[in-house]
Amino acid sequence: MLLLTVSHLALADVAISEAWVRATAPGQKVGAAYMTLKSAQPAKLVYVESSSADEVEIHSMTMSNGVMKMRKLDVLALQPNTPEKLAPGGFHLMLFGLQKPLKVGETVTLKLCFKDQADNITHQSVTLPIKEVN
Repeated sequence: MLLLTVSHLALADVAISEAWVRATAPGQKVGAAYMTLKSAQPAKLVYVESSSADEVEIHSMTMSNGVMKMRKLDVLALQPNTPEKLAPGGFHLMLFGLQKPLKVGETVTLKLCFKDQADNITHQSVTLPIKEVN
């Protein structure tokens, strides 16, 4: 019994808050999702998928010499008890090949896959509201 408890505690348990998706313009095939992730132990976001998009990628955005640069990340590392905010202008999730426009008032479900230090994978599904941003 103790082994099951220890094994269970080793799994990445990530709190997901402030999750939302930006509404898209008609015909737009790319969207963006944002949220705050917090883990009690070291963990990594390694994969995201959604039935609303063909592909979901983890991205970072940085400013270099006055130029905004966006790049795909293989993983997003989460430090223990340190919130990692995915927000416009920073880390975010890109949704490619949208199945339909993302309209205010609707929702998108994402399945996030986290890996802990022992390489155990945990899947968490989250439903995000679609919002308009000014």
